[in-house]
Amino acid sequence: MENKPKILLVDDRIENLIALETVLADMDVELVKATSGNEALKHTLHHDFALALIDIQMPEMDGYELASILREEEKTTNLPFIFISGVYTDNLNVFKGYEKGAFSFITKPFQPEILINKVKLFVDHYRNEYMLKSLNESLQEKNLELGLVNKELESFTYSVSHDLRAPLRSIDGYARVLYEDYYEKIDEDGKKSLERIKNNAQMMGRLIDDLLDFSKVGRKELNKDLVNMNDIVNTVIGELQEQMKNRDIEFKISDLHTQMADINLLKQVWINLISNAIKYTRKREKAIIEIGSSNGLQPIYHIKDNGAGFDMLYVNKLFGVFQRLHKEKDFEGTGVGLAIVQRIISKHGGTIWAEAEVNQGATFYFSLSKHKHTTS
Repeated sequence: MENKPKILLVDDRIENLIALETVLADMDVELVKATSGNEALKHTLHHDFALALIDIQMPEMDGYELASILREEEKTTNLPFIFISGVYTDNLNVFKGYEKGAFSFITKPFQPEILINKVKLFVDHYRNEYMLKSLNESLQEKNLELGLVNKELESFTYSVSHDLRAPLRSIDGYARVLYEDYYEKIDEDGKKSLERIKNNAQMMGRLIDDLLDFSKVGRKELNKDLVNMNDIVNTVIGELQEQMKNRDIEFKISDLHTQMADINLLKQVWINLISNAIKYTRKREKAIIEIGSSNGLQPIYHIKDNGAGFDMLYVNKLFGVFQRLHKEKDFEGTGVGLAIVQRIISKHGGTIWAEAEVNQGATFYFSLSKHKHTTS
């Protein structure tokens, strides 16, 4: 804390204020003294107090009247105070003190240790509240900054992707013209170079499209509705028939639980996960892809394949942008698909994880609500 906690001492007798000041001298606090209720109220306009020690018997405005005003003012409505009195010590007055909002009542003469311990209790509470408030304010500020950075990053990604599209189309277009109109006039090395230019331009185009999809997910608002998972999965498999030409693929789909979700975003999750399963089982004579969900209030969905799998040593890289665990020559891809999947699921408040073994296939799990999991 930059400033010491402040304690307001209110007593019409100077000697009593000096006595309180002496008792509290060793505490790491700032003492502000007032000899009347009006002076005390003026101090509350300019200071934030951790605690007030108030004498009851005072001329013009007694401690009870001061306490009532303090409770009515917005700034001091929660200010803890302790009544100190050598006169009004009977049970009726003690009860009245508590009725006025006192947190404690000390009668004179008092033992210094009792006062010190009570003051310390309130000062420690004030420090803890101050620290908690500072941490919350700092956290809110950091969250705001992070939100702005993410928006700027998404806007940057979107703008750059759009700006890159035009020159890429030109490269791809001119490469196609050369390939189609001048193919016979180019030697073998030139043809290979031209083929590389064309393929890399197309690869870059796919990468830009994936980046645009990734940035769009961050900006899209969720539109949740009750989603029939079986309908989505069957629709996706139907749309991916082109990828399965001349393939022997068996889908084993159990009855999937319905879920509240954004149907369009969730469809993209299944497209990416099923496409991956189809792709990474390409080298299997017979591909088997199992899709199901667990029972419970928070269903966990899974998609399991018998494909290439991956080394669990690198599982933490799996959902990062541009992170690929297989060589391009073995399995094509941009390394953005699973990042999109994770962002969509996180946007729903859920989690995704995977388990796999090299050449033994992979299983991806996801839930649309927070779920603890461990990976082997």
